[in-house]
Amino acid sequence: MKKIFYAFVFMILLIVPSFAQAQKTIHTGVIRGQVLDAEVKTPLISTNISIQNTLMGASSDADGNFEIKNVPVGTWSLRFSYIGYETVVKTDVIVKSNRITTVNAELAMSSVVLEGVVVTGGYFSETKDEPVSAVNFSSEEIRRAPGSAGDVSRILMSLPSIAKVNDQTNNLIVRGGSPTENAFYVDNIEIPNINHFPTQGASGGPIGLLNVDFIDDVRFYSGGFSSKYGDRLSSIMDITFRQGNRNEFDGQLDLNFTGFGGTVEGPLFNKKGSWLLSARKSYLDYLVDMIDIGTSVAPVYGDVQGKIVYDLNSNHKLMLLGIWGDDHNNPGRDTAIENDMIYYGKQDIYERTTGINWRALWNKNGYSNTSLSVTSQDFNENNFETNSGFFLSQNNSSEYSYNFRQVNHFRIKNRSSVEFGLDVKYLKNKYNNYFAEYTDALGNPVSSFRINQTDDSYKTGIFLDLSLSPIQRLNTTLGVRTDYFSMTEKTHVAPRFSFSYALSNRTSVTGAAGIYYQALPMVLLIQNEENKNLKDTQARHLILGSSHLLTENTRLTLEVYHKEYKNFPMDPAQPGLFLIDELYYQYGFFMQHEHLVDTGRGYSRGIELVLQKKLARDVYGLVSASWFRTKYQDLNNIWRNRVFDNQILLSMEGGYKPNNKWEFSARWIFAGGAPYTPFIISASKELARIVLDEDRINESRYPNYHSMNVRFDRRFHFNRTNIVTYFSVWNAYGRKNVASYFWNEKEKKQDTIYQWTMLPIFGIEYEF
Repeated sequence: MKKIFYAFVFMILLIVPSFAQAQKTIHTGVIRGQVLDAEVKTPLISTNISIQNTLMGASSDADGNFEIKNVPVGTWSLRFSYIGYETVVKTDVIVKSNRITTVNAELAMSSVVLEGVVVTGGYFSETKDEPVSAVNFSSEEIRRAPGSAGDVSRILMSLPSIAKVNDQTNNLIVRGGSPTENAFYVDNIEIPNINHFPTQGASGGPIGLLNVDFIDDVRFYSGGFSSKYGDRLSSIMDITFRQGNRNEFDGQLDLNFTGFGGTVEGPLFNKKGSWLLSARKSYLDYLVDMIDIGTSVAPVYGDVQGKIVYDLNSNHKLMLLGIWGDDHNNPGRDTAIENDMIYYGKQDIYERTTGINWRALWNKNGYSNTSLSVTSQDFNENNFETNSGFFLSQNNSSEYSYNFRQVNHFRIKNRSSVEFGLDVKYLKNKYNNYFAEYTDALGNPVSSFRINQTDDSYKTGIFLDLSLSPIQRLNTTLGVRTDYFSMTEKTHVAPRFSFSYALSNRTSVTGAAGIYYQALPMVLLIQNEENKNLKDTQARHLILGSSHLLTENTRLTLEVYHKEYKNFPMDPAQPGLFLIDELYYQYGFFMQHEHLVDTGRGYSRGIELVLQKKLARDVYGLVSASWFRTKYQDLNNIWRNRVFDNQILLSMEGGYKPNNKWEFSARWIFAGGAPYTPFIISASKELARIVLDEDRINESRYPNYHSMNVRFDRRFHFNRTNIVTYFSVWNAYGRKNVASYFWNEKEKKQDTIYQWTMLPIFGIEYEF
């Protein structure tokens, strides 16, 4: 309690003098940045940069750098134009009092030149290198999104490709795929999981780990991604961290509902580099002790993140990255009963990523990114069943990965290029896990089981992409990837293809096809020596889409897709259940399986529609809708719904910025009820725990999901400081959405676990 009090007092003492400053002063800031060729990363000289709806602007110098001084505080859009290149418009450029705002842009060579027609666009040019199933978000779009709380994963929930499962987790269920099928990269370094309290063997968690103030750009691919990404079946999130300020020291303090933290940055080595550092700490445990916030579960977590950049010379740059987090939770049985938790126990989890990336510009036609990194996750967990208090499992695991990754890109001609590279991972894992005797989801007894094993193995992958434009309006990419995993001694060759064809200056048709492989999670492979003989899972992607610019800043996109899965692991002892979805009906982690087969099959197919308006003046928004089905074939050759099969998704999100002080935004999401398996009530009463009806797996559905999140932002600009305050309400009209059903042993009946009803979120950011 004292820590929270001191934090509030500290923030107030800093902020009060700022409010004493004159409010009528015209406050200004500076916009700086660099303009590069999007393909080969070389500077573009004499690029015209203009602030839309003003007479202010600049031109880039010999290094591609530019500066615009005395820009009034507020939100602006920057237009970048260069002869022979496609125009780019950067929206949501926030200029702050007495601060430097960095805006970098990458321009692509014009691939379509229609005589007598001016090609429009520029607001949606960020993903032209991978035109299929790709979307881009800036840091400001993530920060302000209602319902995201600065979590980069939660902003994606408004996309039609993301199924809606549970508010309490940010698991990405991409086009019917499970949470195990997603990969994350930060500055060319792969990170196993970007969340606090990560789910082992999967990619989700309840709370985002990455500091949104570090993020410069996010590119998300929900299918058809190129061969430079491997060992994943469904999606890729490629994140770029920004550089620190090279000209002055800046700082920021953040205080919100869940924690307190700060960010500092400044120049390095006589402005030949920069540094950026943040530290954050939660205080939910103190809030629980002080007031009733609707739960007595008090997880404790914190993180430290940093990035150092140093220019060896104008063509070679080194970037050092560090992301470290620690998570702790220890609810007792009484707490678990009070909060309808299926299980409880002690959790101590540590996540660490440290790496260095070298970006080299070899000439005006090529560059390479080379990274060395170490990632690790340490789990120390004990789990007990809430109803009985019985001990379930002990998880003492250490998963380390030593990584080398190189990506090379060279332009062959103006409209052709080649990209190639390799990935090498050395894996060093140690498991000391114990599973007590328990009753599985179907009511069958399972004997105790212990894993005490150390494994050293490696993965290698090489890839090649050739981009060609055989005719003026057509861009194509042919790719192939080869991967090898020493533990399973399996090698795969995965061809991929994508294209984009411009029907006009406003309309294009896109498509992709490819084969994708992924090794099974280590927590499954190490359970049995025979599991190493299982085939790696495979997915085949087929995607066809069309994009049409209604206006320069409004785009309509339509995509249809089909994903065909095979080689999924199945347990003959549970022939009707889909093992890879186990995280949702077995305590949130993979249980022990004595014998597995690799004959599991599945598919996911759907149609997605997105209407997006970028912030050109004072209004922005995104409306999306999708219809999809995702099914699997069990060992009895029966096709069943997967637990992520919402069937219908609808999302509407938008905001209004009347001036440079206020912003109002809202998001409404509707999702069809997800499938679940009914209980056998008599057996559940007898065994005092869930017993699923094996004859009706995933035949019932939860009630439809819908909720609205609203948010209000207020900015204050002073002579030397800035303040942002915000207030958000999740599930503003208090809809009681069902998360799951559980067996309430106290009342001897099936009971309901609800998602968040109404959750207020507040925050304040003080920049100095």
